[in-house]
Amino acid sequence: MADAHEDDVLARIAKGLVYTESEAAFLAPRRRTEQIFEYNLTPPGRTERRRSLLVEILGSVGERTVLLPPFNAAFGSNVHIGDDFFGNVNLTCVDDVDIRIGDDVMIAPGVTLTTTGHPVHPSRRADFGRFSEPIVIEDKVWIGSNVVVLPGVRIGYGSVIGAGSVVSRSIPAMTVALGTPCRVVRPITDEDLTTRAAGR
Repeated sequence: MADAHEDDVLARIAKGLVYTESEAAFLAPRRRTEQIFEYNLTPPGRTERRRSLLVEILGSVGERTVLLPPFNAAFGSNVHIGDDFFGNVNLTCVDDVDIRIGDDVMIAPGVTLTTTGHPVHPSRRADFGRFSEPIVIEDKVWIGSNVVVLPGVRIGYGSVIGAGSVVSRSIPAMTVALGTPCRVVRPITDEDLTTRAAGR
């Protein structure tokens, strides 16, 4: 059972306020670093072992999930993945708070999902001062290679995030968005049923 200090820190984290490494040290047992290390060394043919490790690592995981190693996470236990997920190599989750990924989501190589940032003033970064806000990726999203998704972002149903984008604000459903910072460039329409790529 959490004491008053832990309750206070958890409340500050939930509000997106600054907290330090020392203050959050009691959360360390939720880190799945050993299991993540083992997952990344598990041979491709050992699909059952990979699956059992994913169940141990993640907060929740759906059916028919593919996550190609290497995969890295701050905790692992704060990542929640739905059904029919495909994550390509070098997915990094800075999951100091929840990352929730829906069904039928595809993530390309080299993507970073980071729930945590740091204050601008250096004195507020003492003892690794930071703030954390959850990330939500809704169903049927496709995230291109080398995308960075920042704290507090929600990516809406069916949207496509172009390669190399930095997503610093939420993206509405059924849109193509790209760039640094990431911006919506157009809606996804029935015309896209007959084309190959976002650029038409």
